[in-house]
Amino acid sequence: MDSSRRNVLILALCQALAMMGTTVMIAAAALVGHMLVTDKSLATLPLAVQQLAVMLTTFPASFLMKRVGRGPGFMLGALFGFAGAALAVYAIVQASFVLFCVAAGLSGVYSGFALFYRFAAADSAAPEAKARAISYVLAGGVIAAVAGPELAKWSKDWMAPVSFAGSFAALALLALLSLCLLSLIRIPTPTTAERTEKGRPLVAIMRQPSFFVAALGSLVGFGGMALVMTATPLAMAACFFPFESAAFVIQWHALAMFAPSFVTGHLVARFGIFTMMMWGTALTAAAVAVNLSGVEFLHFWVALILLGLGWNLLSVASTTLLTESYTPAERAKTQAANEFLSFGAVAVAAFTSGALLEGMGWAWLNAAVLPMLAIVVTAILWLHLRGRAVPA
Repeated sequence: MDSSRRNVLILALCQALAMMGTTVMIAAAALVGHMLVTDKSLATLPLAVQQLAVMLTTFPASFLMKRVGRGPGFMLGALFGFAGAALAVYAIVQASFVLFCVAAGLSGVYSGFALFYRFAAADSAAPEAKARAISYVLAGGVIAAVAGPELAKWSKDWMAPVSFAGSFAALALLALLSLCLLSLIRIPTPTTAERTEKGRPLVAIMRQPSFFVAALGSLVGFGGMALVMTATPLAMAACFFPFESAAFVIQWHALAMFAPSFVTGHLVARFGIFTMMMWGTALTAAAVAVNLSGVEFLHFWVALILLGLGWNLLSVASTTLLTESYTPAERAKTQAANEFLSFGAVAVAAFTSGALLEGMGWAWLNAAVLPMLAIVVTAILWLHLRGRAVPA
């Protein structure tokens, strides 16, 4: 196996482990917050803290890896993941909402490093294979989709009578396994020229139409999905569905997020970036429509499947478009800027989702996604009408 394929395989497995942790957080963190805090509108605050930590980690992580290499940087991220999961166990046992938020922040640092798995695969692939490398790494999330919610349910009562502490103990073990796998990765350390060359100013890069549309697609894809996804377990609990039902819905959502990645790269190559971005926005709009049509179990299930599919198409197509907006010397800051914007949107969505659900209701929370999608569609059409050549 050549080094590029070997790296993609390892990164896909590590993506699976990282996303298993994220899936458990999505399924359990809001419920843990609801259990630990008196003001129930703050139940999603741990998820917001986690995503804020992801956002704040993007630039330091990217520039650190530019200096020391991808492998050591990814291993440091896994250590933060272990520390966060271990602290979460202690926080739940001690019934400390504040400590649980700190633990969520440490887990967010881990996720902030893990964001660059797909970029690491793309950067080491041939130009014509970038979309496939990105999608194959994201396909590692299929394992997370199947195993994550099952792990949350299976480990929920490991430390009974304290609910959910066992779930985070399991996440600590996953972080250690990821650390072992990352020690096997073989990505060349950046050369002296790559570490010292600066390229264009970030403002000049961000002013490119291709960067603007790519970043906007990622921002809305991540932010719109997070707004609905974060609130779904709480909305289902309010409709008297048990935790197992919410975990099942999140499981299928995660599966829809990552299973298409086996073919999304080929679809982008076949039909083009713009077309797949438009399909991503259309599927996300369909998810909102289903949620607005009712609150039966079937509505929650179908809506989150459509939401995951829409995110997948938007994410892979937007990331592929982004890789065309920078040179190797500009890679670190451009990728960091994109992730900073995307997970800034996720942090805002996670923080506001609980308050929106409590204050305005499930229907208004979903309707808030539609103006975001309209802006993305407008931006895609604008770039397309400019006649800018974007390779399929």
